[in-house]
Amino acid sequence: MEKSYRPLVMRLILTVLLPKNAEPLRIAMPDLYSSYRLFLNGKQVAENGIVSTNEKGFVPYWGYRAFNVPEGTDTMNLILQISNFVHSKGGIRKPLIIQQKDIMILNRRQGEAVDLLLTGCLFMGGLFFLGLYLFGDRDKAILLFSLYSIVYCYRIIGTDNYVLHTILPDISWYITVRLEYITLFMGIGLFGWYTRYLCPDDVNKWIIRVICSVCLLFTLMSLLLPPFYFTQLINPFLVITIYCLFYIPYVYLIAYRKKRPGSVYALFSSIALMCVFAISLFHYWGFIPQLQFLSFAGYVSFFFLQSLVLSHRVSFVLRKAREQAEQGLIAKSEFLSTMSHEIRTPLNSVIGMSHLLLKNNPRKDQLEQLGIMIFSANNLLGIVNDILDYNKIEAGMITFEQVETDIGGIARNVVNSLRSSAEDKDIGLKLTVDADLKNKVLGDPIRISQVMTNLVHNAIKFTQKGAVEVDISIKEQTEKNIMLSIKVSDTGIGISKANQELIFERFTQADSSTSRSFGGTGLGLSISKRILELQNSTLHLISEEGKGSTFYFNQTFEKSTKLRDQENKQISAQDEGKPFTGINILLVEDNPINVMVAQTFLQRWGANIDVAVNGLEAINKLDITRHHLILMDLHMPVMDGYEATRTMRANGVTIPIVALTANLPKEIEEQVKQTGINDIVVKPFLPDELYQKVLHHIS
Repeated sequence: MEKSYRPLVMRLILTVLLPKNAEPLRIAMPDLYSSYRLFLNGKQVAENGIVSTNEKGFVPYWGYRAFNVPEGTDTMNLILQISNFVHSKGGIRKPLIIQQKDIMILNRRQGEAVDLLLTGCLFMGGLFFLGLYLFGDRDKAILLFSLYSIVYCYRIIGTDNYVLHTILPDISWYITVRLEYITLFMGIGLFGWYTRYLCPDDVNKWIIRVICSVCLLFTLMSLLLPPFYFTQLINPFLVITIYCLFYIPYVYLIAYRKKRPGSVYALFSSIALMCVFAISLFHYWGFIPQLQFLSFAGYVSFFFLQSLVLSHRVSFVLRKAREQAEQGLIAKSEFLSTMSHEIRTPLNSVIGMSHLLLKNNPRKDQLEQLGIMIFSANNLLGIVNDILDYNKIEAGMITFEQVETDIGGIARNVVNSLRSSAEDKDIGLKLTVDADLKNKVLGDPIRISQVMTNLVHNAIKFTQKGAVEVDISIKEQTEKNIMLSIKVSDTGIGISKANQELIFERFTQADSSTSRSFGGTGLGLSISKRILELQNSTLHLISEEGKGSTFYFNQTFEKSTKLRDQENKQISAQDEGKPFTGINILLVEDNPINVMVAQTFLQRWGANIDVAVNGLEAINKLDITRHHLILMDLHMPVMDGYEATRTMRANGVTIPIVALTANLPKEIEEQVKQTGINDIVVKPFLPDELYQKVLHHIS
């Protein structure tokens, strides 16, 4: 019978003659979208809803129904009663299916399994992409695809085989029929909108707006109108669907030609979608069977390829973000390096001139003021060094040397350098070194000194009365290795348990009041902790609020065969008079203040100084028969120190060249090696440091 667009009450009678000894048969009812009763040889065998001759007693329902033909039946008298007052396409449109029982059951189970599997894949995929949107960078294309997947999964489980109706047999017909049409209209609209954000530069925005507007209108009509009216929208909507089937691949083809990220996957996915919709349309029109497995393969291919599109999109964004972050780190490193150089250069003048003034027998009040000036300049230098060190640690650029190191000597130097700070606060500063520590070890003396200085300086800063104690003891040792325990204890303000982890964070102190009272960047402990961790050690803390703190770490070193010095034998420039008498030094420096500082110290020690303001002038002034040493600034106009050194070495000059630079040694290590520079003095330099370097190279 032809489909009806009006209220329908009908009774169909069919007689079927079966062959003798036929295999067990089973009959399945087609889609009727309404209510019916089926009788076989006078006995009711299938029913959906309540059949009535008037709308008042009529109840629509649709669910899959199939029944077995009793064995031995040779004639089937079938009577089908149908009533429809709600659906524009209600009624018998497809034939009843009579098939061997086992084959029909198997086909049904296969169809249900495919629908459930595909529904689960779409639903879980939709939830995955929804989570990716919520916890990612809020890409609207990802959100729309997730919503499309969740909405469209109803099309799989709620239509064709109507598996949802089998799982939930009591579900309302009025709900399911609206969901069936709403998900169709919304699905096409969401996918069009998704394409708009996926290929924003390739899609015609007005076309997408029209498609989405029509889909939204049809969705609202499905929500608000009775089923008899909105079920008639399917045919006009097929025009939109067919247009999308050709327009969406066209958009992806344009994107592919323009080499958009992931466009090749999008193009193939659109081809898979065209195949799926073509199968659905031809099946709807009755030209071909359902071809469920082919549709399943098309759906899986489509969603898999679309997942690749979005994965490629996410990875592209992450890769771009990583490149931007790396560029930002490089820019930050370059900025900090430049700022370090710019700050260190005037600091060299401040510290150098302060030391020179100390040599000129200042008055007692001037002596105190100069001490404060030097202390403040050194504090500023320490802050610059801390920031640069943390930047290097974050960038993974920090390296460690393995040279012969006297741990006890380093601790002694640290304590001696900070003793005046402790005395100013009228607190004690004590060092204890295990008497059994006789050998030097292989380690990085600069980093060990840095950690110890940070810990001791921190302890002095937060101690108002009592004492700070530094203790170095042997925890374990073998013939080749030794484990040292290094502790710094104080009787200061202590740290509450709640803040003991917090203080190791960068730019952080225990609380804001502490920062106001004691100052500081909060970088020292964080840097120390990271330096130790990079050497397979850990910084520990034992503290009680109001009673003091103990910072300690255990570190294993390889033992050296050389014995450590038991006393500090470092020669002080102040005690040497004029040891450089008769020594001629070529000072190459463009900053007049730095020239004055270095020249004054060197002349005090008896050296004769010739000055060049750039590398080219240095080459012209150099006299290999007279000059014993070259002090070379690296950054100068006309010709820098690197180029000047390379030229000198190429000309056969073998005189020692010591670089004067505001850069950190590790930053310029490779360049220094390649140019032939013998050593480095970092600005701002202390008089003793300059003295020791010059003495070493002229000896």
